[in-house]
Formats: sequence, C-alpha cells, structure tokens
Amino acid sequence: MELGYDSREALCRTISPGDDFMTQDSEREDPVADLRPHWDSCALVVIDVQRDFLDGGASPVAGTSGVVPHIATLVSAFRAAGRPIAHVVRLYQPGGTDVDLPRRAMVHAGARIVAPGSAGAEIPESVLPARLDARALLSGEAQPVGPGEVVFFKPRWSAFYRTGLEGWLHANGCDTVLVVGCNLPNCPRATLFDASERDFRTVLAQDAVSQGTQERLADLASIGVQITDVARVLSALGELGATRQGMS
Repeated sequence: MELGYDSREALCRTISPGDDFMTQDSEREDPVADLRPHWDSCALVVIDVQRDFLDGGASPVAGTSGVVPHIATLVSAFRAAGRPIAHVVRLYQPGGTDVDLPRRAMVHAGARIVAPGSAGAEIPESVLPARLDARALLSGEAQPVGPGEVVFFKPRWSAFYRTGLEGWLHANGCDTVLVVGCNLPNCPRATLFDASERDFRTVLAQDAVSQGTQERLADLASIGVQITDVARVLSALGELGATRQGMS
C-alpha cells in the first residue's frame, strides 16, 4: 500500500497552481503532478546488494537478505519491460583510504569487506548472474551487464557521487528513479535526496529496501519521494506493457 503523510500534504499545500513550474498547462492545477512517477521513463537503481551485506557476510545489514527476493522480482520485471537498470556497489580495497569515514580506519587496517574480486563483493546471482569487473569499476567505468543494464562503483553514500549515473540516466531518457537495496538510512536515502536535487522523480519500494521504518519513510515522503511497494510497481509496469501492445 502506498503511504500518505501529513508532511507530504503540507509540502503539496505550499505549491500554488499559479506558480511557474516547468509543467504542461494541463498539469499545473495538480500540485503533485511533478512528483508522480513516469513509468515509461523510469530506471531501477539497486543499491549495495552484495553478499557481504547479507546474513552470514562480513558486514551483514539486518533485513537485507529478506528483501533480496523482492529486489530480484523487480529486476526481472524491469528487464522484461525493457526498462534501464543500474546496480550501484561499494568496493573497499583492504588497506585503502578511499572509504566513507565510519569504516575508513577498519578498512585501512586491512578489514575485508566487499573487497574487489572477493566473493563477498559480488551481487547475489538471483539479482545479477554476471560477475563484477572490479578493475573497470574502480577506474570509474560503467560495467555493461545486459541490454540497458549496468553496474557503477560508488565510493561514498550516494549513487550519484563520483559516478556516471546521472549522465547514464539522461542518456536513457529517464526522468524517474525507483530506488531499492541495502540500508535505507544510508545509501538509498542519500541517493534519493541527490536524485531529487537533480529534479528526478523519486520512488522507493518500501518492501525492497532494508532498514526501513515509518519515521524514515515519512522523512523521504516529506521531500516528495513516492512510497510504494513491489506489487504496485509490477502493476504499473504491466499497465505500461498493455498500453504499448494496444498501440502496436
């Protein structure tokens, strides 16, 4: 079920129909028109779904293993719909320092967490059967893994930080991002805020992200993130496919 929050309603009430937003005239009477996802120009962004963050991994994040099947379902649906998919991963070189501050001392001391080339750095096969090309990713390249599907390496929280994600989204004609993955208060949240700052329409599938709480979801809804679930996304993609078939 999609969630509604007083904070979102307060945000919407501050928008006057006369405000000069870059919307079509037919949308200007609708205060949330700029927030609704465009599924026909939506990309799926999968954050930090790597084995070391799953149960039994080197640095498990509670709840991540439980949402992997839902993430795999969305990945399969986006592939079937011909929509772009970006997997965004962390790679910590043992002994290195290009690491977020909370883990920097530990990794610099030699801790092996999502170490390049390790089994723990890989994405679960149910989500992505291809292996990561750590050398290419660390050099800043996007790794193609299928039609319209790539992997990016991010050195910090946001999937937009020192990556080619924004350019890739524009090149694929995307104005909407659906974010899923590991540990909502950290990387998914940072990614959603950065996406919103870049005027992308933002969507979060609450049952395909770990560490979600009502307070954290409300925080995101207050900046216009649309909170939904896997079933509703699948329904939207199904309607999109039916519309395309009807037009062919």
